[in-house]
Amino acid sequence: MTVEDINTRAWKIYGQRQLARAYTPPVPDRMSWTPWQGDGPGAEILGDITGRRVLDIGSGAGHIAVHLVRAHGAHVTGIELSPTQHERAVTAHASVRGVDFAQGDVAEYLAGAEPFDAAYAIGTLGFIDPHRSLPALRDGLRPGAPLVLSLLHTDLHGRGPSMEVAPREQLILLRDDPPLPTRMWVLAPQVWEELLTGYGFRVEAIDLLPHPDESAAVVQQLIRARRLPGRPKRISSRPRTTKAPTPHAAVGVGAILLGERGILLGRHRHGTLELPGGAVEAGESLEAAVTRELAEETGLVARPTDVRLLGTLVDHVDGVLRVTVGALVHAWRGEPATQPDESVGDWAWHPLDHLPDGLFVCSAQILTAWRPDLPIDHSPAHFTCFAPGPPVSPATEAPA
Repeated sequence: MTVEDINTRAWKIYGQRQLARAYTPPVPDRMSWTPWQGDGPGAEILGDITGRRVLDIGSGAGHIAVHLVRAHGAHVTGIELSPTQHERAVTAHASVRGVDFAQGDVAEYLAGAEPFDAAYAIGTLGFIDPHRSLPALRDGLRPGAPLVLSLLHTDLHGRGPSMEVAPREQLILLRDDPPLPTRMWVLAPQVWEELLTGYGFRVEAIDLLPHPDESAAVVQQLIRARRLPGRPKRISSRPRTTKAPTPHAAVGVGAILLGERGILLGRHRHGTLELPGGAVEAGESLEAAVTRELAEETGLVARPTDVRLLGTLVDHVDGVLRVTVGALVHAWRGEPATQPDESVGDWAWHPLDHLPDGLFVCSAQILTAWRPDLPIDHSPAHFTCFAPGPPVSPATEAPA
């Protein structure tokens, strides 16, 4: 079965079970972006939707759409792939003026619909391949329209998000019935940001919403984006030759995190102490490489917009040109920890006036390029500074 077939089957069975129970969730007094109530913002993050056409993606039983109609005066269209979920919504709310429920695939629906003024999805967009849903939403929203997405970040088993745009198995749980296997794109915030940006959206904020019960591992991420104005016609270019070039250079990044306790350094399995960092992957921006390496090596979550590039260091090692871009990460979430299968771990904070011996040469070069007053010895490298930014101190650049 395809991913779409697996998910369609699961949500059809889910709807059948709820229909059999004759269960209809109540229309809430306040919009919630998580399965639990009372946490995080409400409908205000959609902006003023009075009289506006709003799309509810994966509208389920329809109770959220009805709330937006009654409490905020919106005209809401709920699109739902599952026929049984659609049946629940129509059965309970067909008489409500200002709300329409459609059954079908959201990408196919948007291809023939008038563009909407706003759209949102609460826990549902992760069941659709983002390479299908995001271009359809770009074309199905007016320029400047908000798109708000609530997505799974960490599941009930404590499994965090992936850096790879690929689905993985997740379970839909019901109290008295067997769980339903599905496939979900559970992606790291920076991956969602890169996807949204690539498909014509500007990401304005990403918040992590943990479960109010501290013993529960589940975390939702709330993404606020906005559809950018239409872009001019693209100008073509000729592709490179398919013949691979002879490897002659290596490009990497190194990240400085300055907290109240000092600089973050980890110990390599060979014994050196290093900043978080690594090689830049093909097609990846330098800022994205910093946030990816930071997440992979330390577990800390940052956004590309939290990264300030300092400049490039160029030197030669055994005839190979080494280009290293130093960066300053000025906001992040979480606590650093050793990650499985990574060569650097045992992360710790070190005061600037008591830095340890045995620094990796690239990390030493980045630190002295950033702060030439630091008494660190290392082999020379040519440093080209980028545009200077504001001064940095632990007080203003502490973890978010």
